[in-house]
Amino acid sequence: MLWNKQMHPLHLLPPGGYFAPCAAVAAGGSEGTTLVPDDRLKPADLLPAILRLWKLSAHKIRSLEDTWIHEAGAPVVTVSGRYVCREWTEWTQGFRFGSMLLQFDATGDAAFLEMGRRGTLQHMVPLLTHAGVHDHGFHTMSTWGNLWRLVEEGRLSASAWERSLYDTAIRVSGATQARRWTRTKDGGFIHSFNGPHSLFADTMRSLRLLALAHRLGGVLLEEGDRRVSLLERLVLHAQTTAATIVFYGEGRDVYDTLGRVAHEALFNVTDRSYRCPSTQQGYSPFTVWTRGLAWVMLGYSELLQFLDVLDDEEFAPFGGRDRVERFMRKAAQASAFYYLRNTPTDGVPYWDTGAPGLANLGNYLERPADPYNDWEPVDASAAAIAAQAFLRLGWWLCNRGATEEWELTARTCVAAGLTIARRLLDAPYLAEDEDHQGLLLHCIYHRPRGWDYTPPGRRVPCGEACMWGDYHMRELALLIQRWAEGMPVPCFFGSVSVPNSIAEEAGAE
Repeated sequence: MLWNKQMHPLHLLPPGGYFAPCAAVAAGGSEGTTLVPDDRLKPADLLPAILRLWKLSAHKIRSLEDTWIHEAGAPVVTVSGRYVCREWTEWTQGFRFGSMLLQFDATGDAAFLEMGRRGTLQHMVPLLTHAGVHDHGFHTMSTWGNLWRLVEEGRLSASAWERSLYDTAIRVSGATQARRWTRTKDGGFIHSFNGPHSLFADTMRSLRLLALAHRLGGVLLEEGDRRVSLLERLVLHAQTTAATIVFYGEGRDVYDTLGRVAHEALFNVTDRSYRCPSTQQGYSPFTVWTRGLAWVMLGYSELLQFLDVLDDEEFAPFGGRDRVERFMRKAAQASAFYYLRNTPTDGVPYWDTGAPGLANLGNYLERPADPYNDWEPVDASAAAIAAQAFLRLGWWLCNRGATEEWELTARTCVAAGLTIARRLLDAPYLAEDEDHQGLLLHCIYHRPRGWDYTPPGRRVPCGEACMWGDYHMRELALLIQRWAEGMPVPCFFGSVSVPNSIAEEAGAE
C-alpha cells in the first residue's frame, strides 16, 4: 500500500509540535523535569563499573548454561535468584544466546562466541518461521542479528557460507514477521499474538528486523507471487503506532498527556478502524506501562538512525524522507519527554505511572526510586531500555545540527542516558551476588497476572531479574563501552560513529 496525504492524520500535525517545550526542558537542565540528568557525566566515568559488570556477567551466563534444561522451555525470570520458565509465548530464548554474543563482543572471550553460536544453531532455527508471535525482532536480532553485525564490523571471521546463513536467517524471519499483517483504513500493522485486532507497543523494537531484512534484499512473497516491501510494512506499522499508541497532548481523549504511551491499540477488523487503547501488562489503558514506553522510545530512536543509511528514492512511496522522519521524530521525542517528566530522579521508573499504590508513596518523583517499598514495584528493565533510547536519540538529534535547540535537546538526552546507566551499574540494581543468576535486579514481567516473585517478608516483587533486562543491560554497557573507547557504537545495521560535538563534549578519547 502506497502513501497519500489523505490516508493518515499525521500529515495534519504542525511541524515542530511539542518540540519547543522539549527544548525548554533541555535548556533548563533539570528544571521542569523529574528525572535529573547529570550533564557532567562522561562515558569514561562509567567504564570501571562496566568492566566490573562484564566480570559478573561472565559468571552468570556460565551458571545458567550449566544448569538450564532446554526441554523446560526458555528462561524468563528469576525466582530466589534462579531462572525459571513462564509459559505465555516464546520470546526470551534469543536474549539468552544473544547475551553470550554480547559478552564476546565486549571482552573478546571466544568461549562465549562459541556458546552463542552453538545455542543459535541448535535452538533458534525453528523460531525463524514462527508465525504465531510478533517478537521476531527480539529473538532473531539478538542472535542471528548480532552474529551478522559482528561479521559486518570485522570482529568475527566468517566464510561466505556462514555470512550467507546469517543473511538468510534474517531475511526469512523478517518476511515471516511481516506476514503477520492487519490492514487498516490508514495502512496496517503487525498484529500481536492476541490476534489480528491487536497492536502492541513492544513491536516497535521488533521492527529493526524488517529494516535489516530489507537492507539485505529481503521481501515477502504473497499469493500470485506479489512482492511486498518489508520497508513498506515497517513504515506503515511505525505510522500506525505513532497515530494510535503514542499520544501528543492534542485532546484525543481526556487523558491525552504529551508522550503518554498505551500498551495496546484495538482495531475493528471488519471495517478496519481504530477503536480504543488497551493493555495486557499495564495497569490500565489510560496509564503508562513503563516498559511499553521504553520499547517505543528505543524503537523509534533506532529507526531514526537507520533512516540515515537509506537513499532518498526509497522514501518516495511514503511521501518522502522528511515526512517519515518527522512522524518518527515526533513519537520518539514525545515519549522521551514523558519519561523525563514521570520518572524518579535517578531515572528508574515504577512499573506503571498510574499504579494505584503509588499514591501511598507521597512525592515519589522527587527522590530516587525505592525498589524495596511496600506498595508498587519498580522496573529496572524499562530503565535499561530507556537509557539506550536516550543515547541513540541524543546522538541522532545532534546529527541534525539545525538549531541551538536541537543541540540542547541532544545534550539532555545523552545526559539522561548516562545518568540512568550509572544508577543501574551500581547496587541495588546490579546483581553483585554471584549465586544469583540474574544480572539486573528489580525487574518486572507481568504485574497484573502476579508472575513476579515476592520474597518472604515483602509485600511487592523485588530483587529478581529477567532475560530481557539482563540482555538490554549488557547491550547498554556495550554501547557506552564502545563510546568510551572512542570506537563506533553498535547498531542493528552495523555501527555508527558518535557525532564529534557530543564526543568532544562528553570527553571520549
